Amino acid sequence: MRDLVVLVAERGQTFVLVSPVLVLPQEIEKDTAVLDLPLPNAALLDRALSVVASKQRVQLQDDVKEKAVRAALGLTLDQAQRIFRKVMLLRDGLEDEDLALVVEEKRRILGQNDAIEFCALRDGLRDVGGLGELKRWLRDRARAFGADAKQFGLPPPKGLLLLGVQGCGKSLSAKAVAELWKFPLLRLDLSAVFGAVASSPEATIRSAIKISESLAPVVLWVDEIEKGFSQVEGDEQGSRVFGSFLTWLAEKRAEVFVVATANNVRGLPPELLRRGRFDEVFFVDLPNAHERLEVLKIHLAKRGRDPDQFPSLKEISVASEHYSGAELEQVIISGLYRAFSAHRELVAEDLQVALRETVPLYATYEERIKELRDWAKRRARPATLDSSVLDLFGRA
Repeated sequence: MRDLVVLVAERGQTFVLVSPVLVLPQEIEKDTAVLDLPLPNAALLDRALSVVASKQRVQLQDDVKEKAVRAALGLTLDQAQRIFRKVMLLRDGLEDEDLALVVEEKRRILGQNDAIEFCALRDGLRDVGGLGELKRWLRDRARAFGADAKQFGLPPPKGLLLLGVQGCGKSLSAKAVAELWKFPLLRLDLSAVFGAVASSPEATIRSAIKISESLAPVVLWVDEIEKGFSQVEGDEQGSRVFGSFLTWLAEKRAEVFVVATANNVRGLPPELLRRGRFDEVFFVDLPNAHERLEVLKIHLAKRGRDPDQFPSLKEISVASEHYSGAELEQVIISGLYRAFSAHRELVAEDLQVALRETVPLYATYEERIKELRDWAKRRARPATLDSSVLDLFGRA
């Protein structure tokens, strides 16, 4: 092929390679211009749907047509046409109640990319205890997507980096963003990017980015980003993937809001923290007493209990200093197990016993958590104002 490149250059010609997956021999990489064609937009999918409906002799209502096109975003034209045709044949038409099948078929097809996962929207900000500053920041930007915001002079929000102690609500907050803004939620699995068998890591990350952009506006959740990119130094392929991801973060035009979470700042490449990649970096600390009370109430209510029936809950929240939100949830669950095994309803004593039996992560990693707090004081914004107030009095 290298000889062919020289030959066509001498003749003033060009040869074209067409492939769904980009795998170029190193010998011709520098002589090749890569044109990465985007996935079809809503207008193209609308025309494709009209063609399929005409051939199937199906009359489509305007609102159903719009929803079907929206449901097919992220697919190629061939994939979308096959799904439209399949649903019309199975359902003898295409009505509003048939759109769930379109979405399910899309999940199945896009599930072939192991690095990207469609997540159901179940958890909202009501399920997140505390983190008042983060919640306010998110609510302030809920209307920042669309024509009105653009006309006002606002760029669409780029994303958030959530750093902090594990089990304190970073991943839950990432999922809650999508529910708050009513956007689709995608999860990018970086370990799957580097472990892909069917394609190279570069091709896998490009495909994931292309899918997310085609679904815009969308929330892209990257969990524990430090694990995915901690080993890129000295790894040529990893460095290329990391570099292309950083470039996309800084230059993307599509309304893809990236929420990345990290537990260990030691593993974060410094380039990731540079302004322009994310709109804000928030530090999520262990919950204070007020937040712990809120978390306990949330998990009691989730399990069908009225928090008002537990007057000693405030005492438990005070006694649970240094417990994370995940550990407080486990206290509720352990208390329920204790009550269930005794064939009776849950009482405050069950929670108090469970609290005493639960050893918080802080007991093992106190120095590491304090180190993380010191790092965050100079580099991140607190997700709750209460934490910064406590810091002033030396209690953090």
